[in-house]
Amino acid sequence: MTQAELFEEANKKYTADFQKGDLALPPARKVAVIVCMDARLDPARALGLEEGDAHVIRNAGGRASDALRSVIISQRLLGTREIVVVHHSDCGMLTFNDEVLRGIIKKETGHLADQFSFLPFSDLEESVKEDVKFLKNSPYVLDVPITGYIYDVKTGSINKVK
Repeated sequence: MTQAELFEEANKKYTADFQKGDLALPPARKVAVIVCMDARLDPARALGLEEGDAHVIRNAGGRASDALRSVIISQRLLGTREIVVVHHSDCGMLTFNDEVLRGIIKKETGHLADQFSFLPFSDLEESVKEDVKFLKNSPYVLDVPITGYIYDVKTGSINKVK
């Protein structure tokens, strides 16, 4: 079976006793979480979230600039009033730079990817600080509490970045 077919089977089980069809559109906890797409990190389980609690915005590295469009929509149209940024240990974004990935793309596709910034970083804690600062300084983001964390993929714990 393909993964898509496995998802279809799993969804049949999920919908068999589904009771959450009446959740409100705005997130109940009025929070947006920006987090890496890494498969080892399950934001709902790690942060104690249920369906309807939060907007979880995932991208490579959990980068704030990549999530800005979603944050604006989350705040301005759906009432979120807090932002949490979560990066994690052993992140793949620590393993390359834009030039390396552009070279791979050029070699494999024949196309230039100079228009992309892939937003890698070399210092995990500094990347969280940069993303929190980016959001706090953005004229598009409301003045709300913004907190940054590093998730430890070995222990499952989150550690606040100050």
